[in-house]
Amino acid sequence: PGVGPGPGLPFLPGCAMKDPTKTSFHRSQTLDFKNGYAFSRLPREGVGGDTLFANQLSQDELDDLCTKGTTLTYGVVKRTPPSSFAPPFVAYDKKVLKFDAYFQEEVAISAEENYRIRQVGIYYYLEDDTMCVIEPKVKNSGLVQGKLMRRHRVPKNEQGDYYHWKDLNLGIDLTMYGRTYRLVNCDSFTKVFLESQGIEVNPPEEMVSDPYTEQRQTPVQKPTVPAGPDPLRQFLTYDTKVLRFYAIWDDTNCAFGDHHPCVIHYFLADDTVEVREVHRRNDGRDPFPVLMRRQRLPKIFADKNKNFPSCVLEITDHEVQEWYSPKDFAIGKSVTFLGRTFLIYDCDKFTQDFYREKYGITDFQPVDVNKKQTEKAPQVIPPYNGFGIPEDSLQNCLSLFPKPPRKDVVKMLENNLKVLRYQVALESPVPEDKNRRFILSYFLSDDTIGIYEPPVRNSGILGGKYLKRTKVTKPGSTPENPVYYEPSDFTIGSTIEVFGHRFVITDADEYVLNYLERNAESFPAATLQSVRDHFRPRQVVVETASSGFPKKDLDDLIVEVQKELKLHHEPFNTRKFHEAFHHFDTEGSGFLDKTRFLNVCDRFHVPTSTILLKKLIDYCSCGEDKVNYRDFLLAFPS
Repeated sequence: PGVGPGPGLPFLPGCAMKDPTKTSFHRSQTLDFKNGYAFSRLPREGVGGDTLFANQLSQDELDDLCTKGTTLTYGVVKRTPPSSFAPPFVAYDKKVLKFDAYFQEEVAISAEENYRIRQVGIYYYLEDDTMCVIEPKVKNSGLVQGKLMRRHRVPKNEQGDYYHWKDLNLGIDLTMYGRTYRLVNCDSFTKVFLESQGIEVNPPEEMVSDPYTEQRQTPVQKPTVPAGPDPLRQFLTYDTKVLRFYAIWDDTNCAFGDHHPCVIHYFLADDTVEVREVHRRNDGRDPFPVLMRRQRLPKIFADKNKNFPSCVLEITDHEVQEWYSPKDFAIGKSVTFLGRTFLIYDCDKFTQDFYREKYGITDFQPVDVNKKQTEKAPQVIPPYNGFGIPEDSLQNCLSLFPKPPRKDVVKMLENNLKVLRYQVALESPVPEDKNRRFILSYFLSDDTIGIYEPPVRNSGILGGKYLKRTKVTKPGSTPENPVYYEPSDFTIGSTIEVFGHRFVITDADEYVLNYLERNAESFPAATLQSVRDHFRPRQVVVETASSGFPKKDLDDLIVEVQKELKLHHEPFNTRKFHEAFHHFDTEGSGFLDKTRFLNVCDRFHVPTSTILLKKLIDYCSCGEDKVNYRDFLLAFPS
């Protein structure tokens, strides 16, 4: 090292002088040990043992050096970057101070405790300086526990200050909203944090317990019972052993009373009795299984004092002279329980074995308690009153809610839409009824009869439905055994009596003849022959009249007439056309004079060509004077 420059020379290379006498160039030791720990210290001497001089600058020069910034040859010194900044809600996130505390609560409504100690936990959240108080829940405590104070900034005084973590320490009283908490302990994180911030943490205190809770937790000393007979001997000997008796409770003396079958259970373990009612299906009673709950039943009461109430909540041994025991039960014996008398008529096998071993009873013949069946009185059917059919009226006598009589569904399906139609005349001494004609319809599906009277213009009779569809009984039949009209009873010329009115059958539909011939084995020969004899002259006339016309030509002729009727713009009233012919045929023979037949055709202006109408009239003519208007009307269906 060189010697410092003289006055006026800068301390730069070339301006210093070396000391040729100096041979030591070692540096001073700056590391040392103290109490076993290594530490560094300032050098006490310079390089080579030179003396270190104190700072020889004046105060002004030192101040000037402090304010003057250092400069370098190649630029300005770069500033050191500022230290990283973290806001409190980031630096203290999820960091909570937890203190164990308690407070004393007065109890004014209990004679067993005057105050109550409640242990809580006080939580201080460093991120936003909020606090909350939580009390651990204790099962069956009867108190509203959990969060006693929600999390928020708690005011400290009336000046608007809030509690800070600097105000918290152990062994202090903390008052919040009029309630004083005693802080007794904290967790390790809280203690380390407070000490790191320079707060001296007080020593922890012992948590005070609730005196009433400690009293409840102390075991209750049982009173010492003097030695004597073992009260559990009977229970251990006869546990699960029950005597079962079958009995009848006669309740017929009461309104709506009856004989109730019951089962009596006698429990040998504690001499209690239980009565259960046996329910049957549709017996009309509520299904309560237990008629009398399991209890000890008194047999003989002791002499009661006049001041002793007749109704008590619980009967003790002081009021009862004798209780029911197994010796009081036997087959054929009546026992009275709480005002109800039960007749024992049988028991089970275990009960029989118990009485045989303990009491020596061997007779266990059951008592017959079955009711004698009373003879059912015969039902008297009242006479038929004339309303409706007898079968329908009979349903009112058989049930409270009458049902319609059963119908023969198979017969209805087989004979559906099958109707036998007859023309009948009313047999009456009244002259106005002489020319009245009716259509009698017999429905094969249910053997009912309906009568319809075709209306005749200017006859003075309205016409229409004369008898609605119903079954008609024959004269002389009784309401008990009604006999109804059948198809075999309808012959040409026979008389039918319908509810006091007599009708004579004068004609029948061709379907009647065809149906009787197809089912000839089901009808008498006289009925079929009567209809055949009625239709034979008509068939002879028709065959004679149509001998020159083949049947195929006749069908074609009818089809052509019907086509012309469809092409006509104005509708043709075929119904009135048919009624006009039936009106003039007073005898119902099906034939009219040719002159009257032509007059009817001219009056209705039949909308067909003259040639077709003349051919049809020629086909239906019978000789020179008669015309079969029924065959003619086949071309004009109604």
